[in-house]
Amino acid sequence: MSEAEAATAVNVAGKLGFKDGDLVQELGYDDDVDFDFREDLEEGIGTELLTEDDQDVVDGVILWWRNGDGDLVDALVDALTSLGAGGVVWLFTPKSGRPGYVAPADVQEAAPTAGLHSTSSAGVSKEWAATRLVSRRKQ
Repeated sequence: MSEAEAATAVNVAGKLGFKDGDLVQELGYDDDVDFDFREDLEEGIGTELLTEDDQDVVDGVILWWRNGDGDLVDALVDALTSLGAGGVVWLFTPKSGRPGYVAPADVQEAAPTAGLHSTSSAGVSKEWAATRLVSRRKQ
């Protein structure tokens, strides 16, 4: 990996609040995810993303979500299962004009029902919007 590629990987992880050694679980993986983003994130945290089958307590969750994937509230609640105290859920939804687009209003409606609220977004993918969700409860 070149110095520039390493800097990009650290930058992607940093934009999401992750650092080397953090455990990140990935949910909703399919063949339409942003593979460059995934590779950069794995390089930035120094390990592979955990799958839905892993039971470790994690620092964060990446949830790929498309319109038609089911109930977003249920998916967000499931994302909290392995999340450690102070952890974050990054919800990735297709950007406007892409198949599976999810309106921001849908996210804003589902998050509070799941006990989460939206705090920010990050520009880390060309095709996917990333929304940071954190617990509304005090940690």
